[in-house]
Amino acid sequence: MIRPIMRDMMFLSQPSDPASKEDAPLVTDLVDTLNAHLDGCVGMAANMIGVRKRVIVVRMGPMSVPMINPRIVAKAGEYQAEEGCLSLVGVRKCVRYREIEVAYQDAAFLPRRQKYTGWIAQIIQHEIDHCDGVII
Repeated sequence: MIRPIMRDMMFLSQPSDPASKEDAPLVTDLVDTLNAHLDGCVGMAANMIGVRKRVIVVRMGPMSVPMINPRIVAKAGEYQAEEGCLSLVGVRKCVRYREIEVAYQDAAFLPRRQKYTGWIAQIIQHEIDHCDGVII
């Protein structure tokens, strides 16, 4: 189901709770909502659709890839970036890392650990910030 985009800064600034298998329908809704906004969005966190759970989805090529309970376990190559967000107006400066390693669960709730670089790494960092209640 495509859900409306949350723009309430008080809500978005609160850290999200861990997701569980009971949150599987949320994963589907998040993917559907991202896919409906591909013209201006490359990633989305569950709090952006009004649910404070640690679930993100990231556009990787032709696929929207969900990550459940993601956490960055390693990072290298700090740099300054400017980012926009579907929940915010305008762009803001932030610190990102060129290389990250992320531990997460996939859509089947199986544990995964993967390294990412460049643009995909930047998107993942932005969405994990959402999970942590960090507004760029």
